[in-house]
Amino acid sequence: MVDFLIASITIMLVLFAWVAVQHMARQFAKRHPEFGPYIEKRGCGGNCSCAEEDKCKNKQ
Repeated sequence: MVDFLIASITIMLVLFAWVAVQHMARQFAKRHPEFGPYIEKRGCGGNCSCAEEDKCKNKQ
């Protein structure tokens, strides 16, 4: 039971840390527009996460 709790807490901490990193990156981009906009890397046009780009229906 303790292992389960430790694993659950660790996963949640990692997820919250990733959200915090994304937030800090957005804030940095807002404070420093000379470096360009903050762009989140996503697959095939930003609206889906296609594994195979040639089969993506949502190309740019």
